[in-house]
Amino acid sequence: MTLFDGGLTPLEGGHSGETFLGTSGDEQVVVRIHGGRSAARGESAVDVDAAVLRLVRGLVPVPEVLEVRRPDPAADIPAILVTSFLPGERLDLVLPTASSDLQARIGTQLGELLTRLNRMPFLRSGPFIDPDLAIGSWGAEARDLRAFTEDLLPDSPLAAWVAADREALLELAGRAQDLLDPIDRVCLVHSDFNPKNLLVDPDSGEITGVLDWEFAHAGLPVADLGNLLRDEHTSAFVDAVLSSVEVDGVDHDGPEDILAMARAADLWALVELASRAGENPVATRAHDHLLALTRTS
Repeated sequence: MTLFDGGLTPLEGGHSGETFLGTSGDEQVVVRIHGGRSAARGESAVDVDAAVLRLVRGLVPVPEVLEVRRPDPAADIPAILVTSFLPGERLDLVLPTASSDLQARIGTQLGELLTRLNRMPFLRSGPFIDPDLAIGSWGAEARDLRAFTEDLLPDSPLAAWVAADREALLELAGRAQDLLDPIDRVCLVHSDFNPKNLLVDPDSGEITGVLDWEFAHAGLPVADLGNLLRDEHTSAFVDAVLSSVEVDGVDHDGPEDILAMARAADLWALVELASRAGENPVATRAHDHLLALTRTS
């Protein structure tokens, strides 16, 4: 059965080059063709992505899964995931000109949405590896942020940093790990929860979609918060998010403490992205952000 027809138009906002807008009859659909980065995740990646969307549908605004086609490596045919098209505008395009009131409404909803995500528990952390969302292993080096950073330093753009910056980065990673060590809860993590992947109604501020779940895993309940607030500093938005989010089962002394843990958790993603600087604008921006953070922390 073919659920999309006609031509495919690349969707703006992503850097994988895998996501397209298509049609099915009179309806618009989103077609994700698993090439490159997604194909590297293995033949089960499309099944995992579909399973995550089905897991959260009804709790979080996500598209409906319409069709899943597994890859055929022998015929060089990639996997394809077809989902419904959601209304709304990307948050990264809305926030810069939004009033303080609109920013606060959006931030409040996102804090509540993050609360729902971190109340979806798992017994241990790791990547999803099959359609039943069984959890695999990140490897021994991923248990400690400083060790993870040390492992990435030699063979990445981070190796070009001067010695003082490299040492400061390792010290920053060590302090961040100290903040994260007391957290013993594991939950569903979107892992790319940034304004580019969030759709909103620009008038009401309603969150209409959370997109691109390909990096979803079981992990820290403050990770998505750190991702969301990585580049967002306007007080109306940040204060609304922090005042509405609830991080159950994690000892803290209030919003500032939660934010510190969230930024520590986001360092995992920042280091990994920075180690791939030059691959795409997001990775290069993360590299520059990490260097600035290292020099000011």
